[in-house]
Amino acid sequence: MTPAKVMAIIIVVCIPNGCNNIQFMGGLRKMTKKRIYSKYTREALCLLGKLIQLGRKKHNWNESDLAERAGIARATLQKIEKGHSGCAIGLFFEVAVLVGVKLFDPERSSLAHHLEQTDEKLTVLPKKIRRNAMMVDDEF
Repeated sequence: MTPAKVMAIIIVVCIPNGCNNIQFMGGLRKMTKKRIYSKYTREALCLLGKLIQLGRKKHNWNESDLAERAGIARATLQKIEKGHSGCAIGLFFEVAVLVGVKLFDPERSSLAHHLEQTDEKLTVLPKKIRRNAMMVDDEF
């Protein structure tokens, strides 16, 4: 066993429960932390997933049909419908559009208008946000 692998094994054993899974990369183990989401975010994902499932059932599509239309695996669609936070937001939105879930505003022209307004506001704001430098107390 090489010294690098021994070190990787020692690290895995010594790190406390701050990690939820271990991924193998080139023979070494990479630790990743589990992301914690707020209750509101979890509920929003769950709601969107259930709306997607409802839309799929209204279209009389099974999971395989919708997954094929969206170009994703059936297992990914199941995660989306359960509101799994690990799925890409683009996948949530794409599947929602396919089943007819209204995102933001029912009128597409209104969405374009909101996007244009937001772009205008962003152009007025500074491009970079910098933290204020720490104030030095020079009163001796």
